[in-house]
Amino acid sequence: MTVCENLIIGGGLAGVTTALELLNHGKQVTLIDAQSKAAFGGQANHAFGGMLFVDTPIQRKNGIADSIELALSDWHSAAEFKESDQWGKMWANAYINHSQSLVFNWLTGFGIKFLPVVHWVERGDFRPGNSVPRYHIAWGCGRNVVQTLIERLEQHPNKHLLTLLFNHKVHDFELSNGRLIGCTAQNQESNSDNAKEDVRITAENIILACGGINGNLAKVKEVWDPCYGKFPDNILIGTHPTVDGLLHDKLRSKDCACANVINLNQMWNYAAGVRHPQPEFKHHGLSLIPPRSSLWMDCYGNRVGPKPMMTGFDTHDLCKETGALPRQYSWQVMNWKIAIKELAVSGTDQNPHIRDKNVLKLAYELMFGNRRLVQSLIDDCEDVVTANSLPELVNKMNALTHDETVSLDNMQRDIEAYDDMIKRGERFYNDDQLRKIMQVRKWRGDKVRTCKNQPILDEKAFPLIAIKSHLISRKSMGGFETNLQSKVLNANGDVIDNLYAVGEAAGFGGGGISGIRSLEGTFLSNCILNGRAAAHDIAGKKLFD
Repeated sequence: MTVCENLIIGGGLAGVTTALELLNHGKQVTLIDAQSKAAFGGQANHAFGGMLFVDTPIQRKNGIADSIELALSDWHSAAEFKESDQWGKMWANAYINHSQSLVFNWLTGFGIKFLPVVHWVERGDFRPGNSVPRYHIAWGCGRNVVQTLIERLEQHPNKHLLTLLFNHKVHDFELSNGRLIGCTAQNQESNSDNAKEDVRITAENIILACGGINGNLAKVKEVWDPCYGKFPDNILIGTHPTVDGLLHDKLRSKDCACANVINLNQMWNYAAGVRHPQPEFKHHGLSLIPPRSSLWMDCYGNRVGPKPMMTGFDTHDLCKETGALPRQYSWQVMNWKIAIKELAVSGTDQNPHIRDKNVLKLAYELMFGNRRLVQSLIDDCEDVVTANSLPELVNKMNALTHDETVSLDNMQRDIEAYDDMIKRGERFYNDDQLRKIMQVRKWRGDKVRTCKNQPILDEKAFPLIAIKSHLISRKSMGGFETNLQSKVLNANGDVIDNLYAVGEAAGFGGGGISGIRSLEGTFLSNCILNGRAAAHDIAGKKLFD
């Protein structure tokens, strides 16, 4: 049996942040994680590294006039909070008011830098989203953020107070007189597959940093929101299968802590998932950042409409539209010129020049196009087809789906109508996508990676490319309901005194800090804020009021 003062379950960014802050306060910490030490840092190791901040020096250098009031208004507009989302609203208010001082400044204090141009995502479609650019991309991506903090852990003057247990998966909890006193974890390194060793750990405080549910498709299906249509048979997974929601189920049961778990139907999934070229587990997918100048078509080759699908405005609605499509997938159709200028993949390893902090190679790629990425998708991703004519492209699309669903006539009709409007000139644009592209190009962060008036059937820009895109399960925006000290509440709204939840386990704060929509960049940063709040409370201090 292991006895400890503070037990952190989960070695992702939230767990690492909590451990670091507890060491800063001279507190003993045992951190346990289901994966190996090589995966220390969790999903943050694979994240692009974008974070939403308000009124930063980088924004001001970019001429962006932001404010707490504007950001709060945008947040509530996107979130569409329910009356019952009391703690989610309070966490949103705390985050907007303190994101710069308690997250941005804290990270830059470790030497972490952000790209000099702030990006503008989730602008909103029929309701306000981000009124101004707020998406700050970490130089070195998410991996640099979490590995920088891990390095501080490993070099900490109080490192003797830290115990790390990897390959240990928690599967149950222990109570005494109605109080949580510890957990039982299975040692995945046990010699016999048939007799994995159980390890019992007792602790004064338990901090849940175990992530959400989105690596477990059975659990995702169980809570699937019908606003996205029926649960898709072709959905992909964009997070590790160990993120399975098991501990949510355990701790809300009546014979355990009766922890309140809310809003699990609220997820931040994406509509542009493709099958991973080097899958590590079943249904493993990559999340694309789709080109703005591509056309989204349904399985029959019709352009999706009447409102065209287009990235960068409302991801929640893109998922709803995809879920309502016949067969619940789409085709993104573009040409080589559009793809190398605009297509990207969300992730650390898919953006090596940002990951490796290579300024010259990044500048070259922005100027001449990301040929490396596009060619690798063409060569290695089975959801990507390419051709030198539209008939050939349609044949390959149908071969990929093993039927004759895609209609050449439909494709030709809708693409030619779009191209003809481009040829008539900007004065005569009467297409919502083209109007949005014109607006997007007015912000310099987007202009450099958005084509100007680029037709699809432009032979000088060939070959043509079509990408079969699926919904991909990524992040839980619900979870354990927590107060502003990251303490878990029970079903009656009372504090469970020695139980904390941080990061995705808590819906990034309060059991749903983002409501039904994220303004993007609210995940990594709230792992940090939640973790710091928990550690301060354990140390008898307050991070904020």
